[in-house]
Amino acid sequence: MNLLAEHSQLISGEVLCPGDKSISQRAVIFGSLLNEDIAIKGFLNGEDPISTANALNAIGSSITIQGTSVTINKRDIPFRNPDKEVDLGNSGTGMRLMMGLISSLSLNATLVGDKSLMKRPMLRVSNPLNEMGASVVCSEGRPPVSISEGKINNNFDYVMPIASAQVKSSIILAAVAANKNVTVTEKHPTRNHTERMISYFQGNIKSTPEDLGNKIQYTPSKLIPTSTYEVVGDFSSASFLIVAGLIAEQSNILIKNVGLNPTRCGLLSVLKSMGGIIDIQNERMVSNEEVGDIHVVSSSLKGISVGGDIIPNIIDEIPILSIAASFANGETLISDAKELRVKESDRLQAIADGLRKINIQHELYEDGIRITGSPDDISVCPEINSHGDHRIAMSFLIAGLRSKNGIYVKDCANIFTSFPNFIEVMSSLGMKLNER
Repeated sequence: MNLLAEHSQLISGEVLCPGDKSISQRAVIFGSLLNEDIAIKGFLNGEDPISTANALNAIGSSITIQGTSVTINKRDIPFRNPDKEVDLGNSGTGMRLMMGLISSLSLNATLVGDKSLMKRPMLRVSNPLNEMGASVVCSEGRPPVSISEGKINNNFDYVMPIASAQVKSSIILAAVAANKNVTVTEKHPTRNHTERMISYFQGNIKSTPEDLGNKIQYTPSKLIPTSTYEVVGDFSSASFLIVAGLIAEQSNILIKNVGLNPTRCGLLSVLKSMGGIIDIQNERMVSNEEVGDIHVVSSSLKGISVGGDIIPNIIDEIPILSIAASFANGETLISDAKELRVKESDRLQAIADGLRKINIQHELYEDGIRITGSPDDISVCPEINSHGDHRIAMSFLIAGLRSKNGIYVKDCANIFTSFPNFIEVMSSLGMKLNER
């Protein structure tokens, strides 16, 4: 699917933020581990969470998805070996979390994915799992991932060499499923949805700041099921709407039910530092997660420097931050973001390729990018290759708001992995999006 995003001056209205992709995937995993009937509301009915749910069904879970509602029924039998390869589609989160779960259940399974996922690094997960006592083999450090019966050891203590919530969560999940103690120390705090979900189900997990970083300790404990779990809105999806509101010439947008977990919403402080007019309303707690409504209006932005500890907090939002920087006065320097090189695409290169097509001055580095922005509209009508990456596709479609002749983005079907109603939501606000 290819899309043309046309110049749109007026963007306004109220929209409901789609469910959080990371939380949706964790919810079906923990819902399966609880082994009691549970209903999940606000589920992101996108390709990635569906792939994770299908993987769980392949090992014996009973998960039914109807729109944004999910029902997980109690299992009558233990988890079992899957009948065939378990396909996680495009979901790196799904594969890495399922590696932790399956490796702790004395099962045999092979995990595969689409063309993009089969290129992504998995040793960062398999190495610590094997140190725990699991038996996980990756082909040349990438999928397919072969898991055979292992025995998870007690009192595993791991210091994270990289900032990755997926690796951290996979290790913790293996300990939870195997009923073992585990300690994980992360030098840079990453998103903590796994820890919060364990706490929500009354598991014994604590996080303590120390000299080496953030120490997370899980002690075996019975998770107490609830009849329902509500998934809050996905801040990463909301970020496209926020930047659209900031850069559009006339905008007034209210984005409702957005997850505001402090380990996820660092982009808000970055955009406010750039001059963005952003207001948080109706703040509350839902399922142990902060949530609120975000009001955004057109703003005059200025360039800033972004790096250091905040980068893991905004890693998924850097593509859309690059678009905000493109329409800001002055230079924006993004550094310490080398992890973008091993996402669904080499996102730093993909950002640079797209900026070159829309005539935005920039300089690419190994771990970041320098962007010299301008508040002027784009005069060209470029063709952007999304490289099969949903965040690259949506970012440059948002840039189309400020392109006099529009922006044509190729291979946009990947959007359905994380924001399945992106076109519908943006169109409801007044953006002109057409399939070509």
